[in-house]
Amino acid sequence: MAADLDPSRWLRSARRLLGRMPIISAPFSRIPDQPVLALRDPWPGEPTQGSRLLKGEISVQGSVLPLLPEAWATVSGPEVAAELVHGFAWLRDLRALGSDAARLRARALILGWLEATPRLPPIAWSEAATGARLAAWLAHWDFVAASADEPFRQAMMARAWQDARDLAAALPAETMDRRAFTALKGLIAAGVSLPGGEIWLARALRFLNQEIERQILPDGGHIERSPEGLAAVLMDLVELRSWLATAKVAIPDLLTAALARAAPMLAALRHGDGGLALFNGSREGSPPLLSLLLAQTEARMRPAARAPAMRLERLAAGRTVLIVDAGAPPPRGQDRVAHAGTLAFELSVGRDRLIVNCGAAPAAPETWRDALRATAAHSTLVIADVNSSELKPEGLGRRPEKVTLQRHEANGAHWLDASHDGWRKPFAAIHRRRLYLGDSGEDIRGEDAIEAPLPQPFAIRFHLHPSVTASLQQDGAGVLLRTPNSGGFVMRADGARLSLEESVYAGAEERRRTQQIVLSGGPEDGPCLVRWALTRAGGG
Repeated sequence: MAADLDPSRWLRSARRLLGRMPIISAPFSRIPDQPVLALRDPWPGEPTQGSRLLKGEISVQGSVLPLLPEAWATVSGPEVAAELVHGFAWLRDLRALGSDAARLRARALILGWLEATPRLPPIAWSEAATGARLAAWLAHWDFVAASADEPFRQAMMARAWQDARDLAAALPAETMDRRAFTALKGLIAAGVSLPGGEIWLARALRFLNQEIERQILPDGGHIERSPEGLAAVLMDLVELRSWLATAKVAIPDLLTAALARAAPMLAALRHGDGGLALFNGSREGSPPLLSLLLAQTEARMRPAARAPAMRLERLAAGRTVLIVDAGAPPPRGQDRVAHAGTLAFELSVGRDRLIVNCGAAPAAPETWRDALRATAAHSTLVIADVNSSELKPEGLGRRPEKVTLQRHEANGAHWLDASHDGWRKPFAAIHRRRLYLGDSGEDIRGEDAIEAPLPQPFAIRFHLHPSVTASLQQDGAGVLLRTPNSGGFVMRADGARLSLEESVYAGAEERRRTQQIVLSGGPEDGPCLVRWALTRAGGG
């Protein structure tokens, strides 16, 4: 009841109702049949995805959904997938094909969507879906509509006009995670390209500054602590900056500063193959697109050396990169795609990923999505098969409340000492992890310990990238790892039983089978204190 009396919510609802009233005061003839300013989508599409769209299906973050012009009202799937489908950013994939068939399919899908408007689900009208749709339609106008007939152009523009009014009325959005930038991007696109959009533009710029201050951390990280989330935010900010420049609108100082500090942080969260580290709902992404994104920010390219706010720590020596989740999970309301992976790490040498997390499938069915969010899907320790953070559909429940971190560097070597209390309530336990990276990058050592009143069953998992070949050594005390380009490494451990088990990798477009090294122990083995080392194989 108290929420119903919240003045800000009441005002927002009132604005939304007013914004959705039919356009009575302005005759239909005032809505032009084309934008007054041409916008450009700065990102390349993926022709393979465009070909799928021609076949009537779309691949969205771990899910493949049917997408036909006559079946918009029946588009189903997890909310995150439906929101992306109704956002139309996939128009760039059809544009990438550059064919008449692709153009006609884009028109048919838009016309089908317009005809299905009364029957579309509520997610189609969310702030993020509406903003993404406005941006996509206006930035692809030349590709989709410039040569179309007048009724199609007028219908498309009338919907864009109404969507802009609805979006302006709905802001500030109730769901204020990274998707707030997508909503603002759409309103800015409408504000600079539709006649009379100045009021929408002014409103969007006011909320843009607020969101930058709230979501972009002092070190350039993003509050969701997700590499993919940071990349998505940067893409939105680069787009809207481009459109402001096209319209000769002054670029806000906060926007310029945010890009300058966020780009080095994103660069720090890439492995040697150019893809992203897999934390909190992230997948590898497209290395060429990430490189283009960083170039478009016009910021310095040197990766950030430290992450005191985002706490995704990068340790680099020689050709080796080690990235560690050394911070508390994102705050409530920003944890929609968060994983239970506190103190997990990933390791790459040159262009080869060795130790990884399993990845993410945010748009997959709940069972599969949560399996990838679980602690066991990360390269870290898990106690009694209980997640370090409780997984919920809307985010995380129980979670680590205290995460400590000490980091030292000397003569090119790195030490990291961290702990978290995610199992304090169920087991009164603390997980402590120490990591060492030698100056050559070929000597990686670790120590995992559980501080608890009673010994606990545990497993320390090291998920391997599918390109890595793993085999137990004859003495059973070590595992030999062979990489495509970087030679061989040996992992040995003391204080636990070592085994090689099956795993899965969902960091790329298609899931692949792989393996994991598991160090395990039970209460009968006494307190957990496990030391392990990964070193270059002799002659490797």
